[in-house]
Amino acid sequence: MDGKLRIKISIADRVYPLTVEPSQEEGLRSASKKIDAMIKQFEENYAVRDKQDVLAMCALQFASQVEQKQIDNAIDGEETIERIKRLNSLLDQYLEK
Repeated sequence: MDGKLRIKISIADRVYPLTVEPSQEEGLRSASKKIDAMIKQFEENYAVRDKQDVLAMCALQFASQVEQKQIDNAIDGEETIERIKRLNSLLDQYLEK
């Protein structure tokens, strides 16, 4: 536990004690606030019977955001590779002259 922090994170009215690296604290606190805000939004906008349902909806929302970013990055990566190939081709043509 050398250099680690003991913190308490609250999510859905439950407190979770964690031992984390100092560099992780801000991200975890920010994430817990976003989860709580999303829970509140789901509870206000949908007929939710159970906190577990709301937490499942939050998990799906966050997971889909991560997946979409990976898809977007893969598409951007492919476009970048194609641009590099075109530039290489142009450079080859120029150097052959």
